[in-house]
This record gives sequence, C-alpha cells and structure tokens, in this order.
Amino acid sequence: MTSLTVLVPVFNEEETVFESLQRLNSLDFVSEIIVLNDGSIDGTAEVVEKVKITDNRIKLISFKKNEGKGAVLDKSRRYISSDYVVIHDADLEYFPNDFHEMIKLANGKNMVLGSRFIGNKSRSNVYLRTYYANRFMSLFFSLVNIKYVSDVSTCYKMMPSNFFKTTKFKEKGFSIEIEMISRFLKVSREITEVPISYRGRSYQEGKKIKFVDGILYLMKTVQYKFLN
Repeated sequence: MTSLTVLVPVFNEEETVFESLQRLNSLDFVSEIIVLNDGSIDGTAEVVEKVKITDNRIKLISFKKNEGKGAVLDKSRRYISSDYVVIHDADLEYFPNDFHEMIKLANGKNMVLGSRFIGNKSRSNVYLRTYYANRFMSLFFSLVNIKYVSDVSTCYKMMPSNFFKTTKFKEKGFSIEIEMISRFLKVSREITEVPISYRGRSYQEGKKIKFVDGILYLMKTVQYKFLN
C-alpha cells in the first residue's frame, strides 16, 4: 500500500493540537506524522510532546521564530520518507478520515485534492463570504490554468513525495496553497479531487487567514502561471 506522511504545521494551537493529532491516531496506513512548530509561544510544543508518548509515528520539529506556513512546509522535505505527503492543519476544520478515500486514488503520479465543494460530505459553520471568495478564487485559477479545480485553497493536498521534496517553494505564508498546485501543473496535469468533510472556525476561535490572503491568491495565480 502507498505509504503516507502527514505534515502538521502549527502556530499557537495549544487548544486544538491534541484533538487534531488524536484524529490521526486511528489511521494505521499513515507512516509518519511530522508536526512543524512554527515558533509557537504558547504550550503547543508541550502538548505535542505528551501525545508523542502514545504514538511513535509523531516527530516534532520546532523552529525558533514564526516564519509562516509555507516556510515550515518547505523546510520539512528532508524529514519525509514516504511515497506520498499530505498537509493537515491543526485547527480542527478538517477530518483526516477523508484520507482513506484520498490515498486509494493516489497512483504515484497524481495530486489528490480534498474538495469542500463537491459531493455531499458533512460541512458546517461555512461562512458565506468565505464560501463565495473560495469559489471565485477556484474559478479564476481554473480559467487561468485551463484546468478545473473546484477548491484551490483546500488544506488537503496529497502529492507524491518526490515532487514535494524536489520542488523549491517560494511562498512563506498561505499563498503556498496556490504555489503547490501551480507548480504541480507544470509537471503533470493529473489532479484528482475527492469530497471531504469540513467545519469552519471563526476568527474568534483562532482562524488566521485574512482578506488580504485572498487578494494574494489571485495575484499568485497569475504569477505562477506566467512568470515562474
């Protein structure tokens, strides 16, 4: 069976990281879980250390200062030893049981995306502004790249490890979401989408992505299609 590494970027997720890792605990096909602690100043690292005692697949890589999601993902490549790699945020918006369907479709050459906009999986706390912004960004990306992708900003991007480890990503922040798919399309048009479940969290609960990130997504779509 295809082996899988789960990358978990975290920044000040003391309240959610325990449950987030517990959701991964039952997935016996996951080879390794690499927590990328992006300069957290709360008790995130301490919580992860406790969870590690009960799951020897977990590795904790801590960085001294906060550099951004893209930066820590780019630095994780040397720790990966599986066939495929997938990203799992620690904010409890996503449910890794969906990896079951995703890994079944991983053929060694494709990128498998977990889409929040196809199928009829359970979805809650979906804010209309965010919903329409994501749909617009995905449509724009699809038109620019002449390749339909229903959910470009999904966290769940499962890709061949050799692609991830040999690609030098530039984006330090959330725009890594656009860069990953854009760069993959330059080497392969084989993208597979799978319906996933989703529960959005509010900014009061700690959601970090902002309106400016959406604007950057549009700009980066054009940049990585025509300039890089």
